[in-house]
Amino acid sequence: MNVHLLRQLPAVDAVLALPGLSALPRTLGLRATRRVLERCREEIREGSLDALPDMEAAVLAEARALSAVQIRRVINATGIVLHTNLGRAPLAPRAVEAVTDIASGYCNVEMDLDAGKRGDRLLGVRDCLRQLLGCEDAVVVNNNAAAVMLMLAAHAKDREVLVSRGELVEIGGSFRVPDVMALSGARLVEVGTTNRTRAEDFARATNDDTALILRVHPSNFRIEGFTEEASREELLEIGPPVFEDLGSGALIPFEGEPEIASVLRSGVTLASFSGDKLLGGSQAGLIVGQKAAVEACRRHPLYRALRLDKLALVALEATLRLYLEGGEREIPALSMLQDANEAAARRIFQHLEALGLAVSLEPDVGFSGGGALPGRELEGSVVRVECESPDLIARALRGQKPAILARVARSGLIIDPRCLLSGEEESLLEGLKVAFHPPTGQE
Repeated sequence: MNVHLLRQLPAVDAVLALPGLSALPRTLGLRATRRVLERCREEIREGSLDALPDMEAAVLAEARALSAVQIRRVINATGIVLHTNLGRAPLAPRAVEAVTDIASGYCNVEMDLDAGKRGDRLLGVRDCLRQLLGCEDAVVVNNNAAAVMLMLAAHAKDREVLVSRGELVEIGGSFRVPDVMALSGARLVEVGTTNRTRAEDFARATNDDTALILRVHPSNFRIEGFTEEASREELLEIGPPVFEDLGSGALIPFEGEPEIASVLRSGVTLASFSGDKLLGGSQAGLIVGQKAAVEACRRHPLYRALRLDKLALVALEATLRLYLEGGEREIPALSMLQDANEAAARRIFQHLEALGLAVSLEPDVGFSGGGALPGRELEGSVVRVECESPDLIARALRGQKPAILARVARSGLIIDPRCLLSGEEESLLEGLKVAFHPPTGQE
């Protein structure tokens, strides 16, 4: 340990007296200075610091880091459209405009402007869902796990709910259907086997204490081979109400995904689904179906604890109105699922080749992500940059502003342009240039 260097560390007040730090708020300056000095002490004790840094510059940099919002903009070059770690579906420009307008002031989230009295916060969303799905009523909470829990709490507390063993899924982040059910107060009754569950299995399990049958769409996995499942129509004939957790929320046709309007027309009592997956809107859990059943959810005390805030609500309504107007192509997630952005791949390849990098334009696949369309590969082209340390380059890209997320594979860095939004290509190219050819002193 360099004792002499340790003794050279200035006092906190001496650092704060430096001219360049005079504009810093006192509290922020104190935090930044203490963190810089403590880091210097640790590095001196470890023997990794040979000279003290420019304290003024170090404290200013630390202050900027401390005051920065931790959730920040990221460019998604992974090819995973509904990337859960990156916030799933990006909002359509019209939804962004609506959120910005509402976020910058007050709004009539629960005010009837005509009557001048308290209004219904779900009026706009409910109107859209009724038109799109033909449902009698709708209620919205903060995610689909909450929607399932609310449905069960309102309709099956202290009673039995029948679920096929093959549908006891883990939703994500270790949240499992049995756990959600236990929190609701309902009692789980497992029916059939993992790969084969028939209608007669449900019929045998039904008794006077059966509140409902819960059908869970396996939106994040597929069971193939020797399988059998009871159809929706067969379950509806057994007697108890049928509720469905539809997971990803497909308002338009996707192969292998149940269309919500069709499910409701079949006669199920309630269905729930996500707002930020295949629907392409904000994070939400939507419950739609028969009026009396929805109203029971709305009256339940849990609803207030789980309800959607004004920003997510207006983003959802703006997204739903795009569907009503036939403007689905304006919804980024839907466009990305269909368009590989091949033209951008060629431009990125040409740009990086001109920089002298070892690049190739290769066929590859992306994925929907977010527990939607499991196993479906989204074909397209990617740019592969061959380099000695792709992990280090990927780390450098994550440190850019905005941060850039790419894939490391096949001994190189993979840039998939499928998920690039308008205006991001230029920032991506600049970030790649800096990562592969950093300015002097930043290697």
